[in-house]
Amino acid sequence: MAGDGRAVVRPIKRLVEDDFLGRPGVVGVDIGEKVVGGRGTGVPAIVVYVRRKRSAARFTIPPDVLGVPTDVVEDTFLPHHTLASPEGVSGAERHELLLGGIGVGPSRAVRLVPPDVPAVDDYLVAGTLGAFVTPRGKRRTMALTAFHIACVDDAWAVGDPMVHPSRVDGGHPYRDRIGVLARAALSGTVDAAAILLTTPRTRPEVVGLGTVAGPGKARVGQHVRKRGRTTALTEGVVASTDAAITLDFGVGLGVRTLRDQIRVEGPFGYHGDSGAVLLDDANHVVGLYCGGSRSRAFANPIANVLDQLDVDLLPVEP
Repeated sequence: MAGDGRAVVRPIKRLVEDDFLGRPGVVGVDIGEKVVGGRGTGVPAIVVYVRRKRSAARFTIPPDVLGVPTDVVEDTFLPHHTLASPEGVSGAERHELLLGGIGVGPSRAVRLVPPDVPAVDDYLVAGTLGAFVTPRGKRRTMALTAFHIACVDDAWAVGDPMVHPSRVDGGHPYRDRIGVLARAALSGTVDAAAILLTTPRTRPEVVGLGTVAGPGKARVGQHVRKRGRTTALTEGVVASTDAAITLDFGVGLGVRTLRDQIRVEGPFGYHGDSGAVLLDDANHVVGLYCGGSRSRAFANPIANVLDQLDVDLLPVEP
């Protein structure tokens, strides 16, 4: 689908975005290609994601909006953290040096109840350390991850201890501390947090992908890669930078809408990968992974993440 087609659809999609997201069963609105009989038509469309096509939501979405066709797609999106009870911890990779793409999580456990979890219990959380950042105007090293990894719920506080490996992966709540929660943002475009590190054992690179070159901007058709705690190295192609999706962050935070998200089609990430960074072929960071499904993944644009946390990517020493 040509870029100029997206430019025509974009204002119309924004016009109906809130209306569609407010309808029962709708979990996302995006720009994509109209698909008929499993084949792309090359025609730009407003893509509406619903939990079930056979639900009433399908019949409340008009076939077109001001001449732009709609395409209803069945899917469900979730924030991609990993939860486990303290009795269910398992061993995972342990790194002497902190690198992007490794597992991290908060030291504290969180009490969760059904329907968010199968049974009432104290649960541990795991996700991914994406890259390293530094506060603007200061010389400190922080680790970037997702808000729902470092903060988890509405009981978070600056100073909450963080560990590697995560406690889900057998990390010790005291011996394996790497730093404390310093900054966080859960907004209309960003799900991000920064951990102030208390160890100098860092290297500004992503496991298996090399040194981070700095920030970049996602473009439709761009090849991207990520390294996450759960699915390790994966790659895909940016399908959109216009996605608006709803994610249920659970007790205390509830359902939030994230707009202008990067969409990558295909099996790109899974639970435990939130917080990973998306790199282009030149190793520029273009996004921060937050969730999705088995069929598609979503990430915050990195420029929004850096601005809302008031940080910059850690520069590589010459």
